[in-house]
Amino acid sequence: MRVIEVAAGIIHRQGRYLIARRKPGVHLAGFWEFPGGKREVGESLTECLQRELLEELSVSIELPIPYQIVRHDYPDKIVELHFFRCAIEQGEPVPIGCEEIRWVSPEELTRFRFPPADQAIIQALQRDVLGASR
Repeated sequence: MRVIEVAAGIIHRQGRYLIARRKPGVHLAGFWEFPGGKREVGESLTECLQRELLEELSVSIELPIPYQIVRHDYPDKIVELHFFRCAIEQGEPVPIGCEEIRWVSPEELTRFRFPPADQAIIQALQRDVLGASR
């Protein structure tokens, strides 16, 4: 079975994270996600994330910091998601490659419908907040 590598950005600003809703007609349409996309041949994961965020949101990011890797098996493919923490360096996000975007607190993440592969990241981000507040 083929493995698809995806780079996703955990974009943070003032205690909130940027999430995007997938457009109708695409795999997992209507689900919310951390923005990013598929790695192209010859591209590093960092380059992939920078390109995808520019294409999808019209923003440039600071150097992304690896956060966590999640591998998820779907019936027809395996997706390996490489999550990176990052901040916007230039631009204000605009929903070009997605239906809509929102800035949400870690606690609010559970109110949105995310793909199964993202659940571990949501839990980790919420644990990070709990650990920082103690």
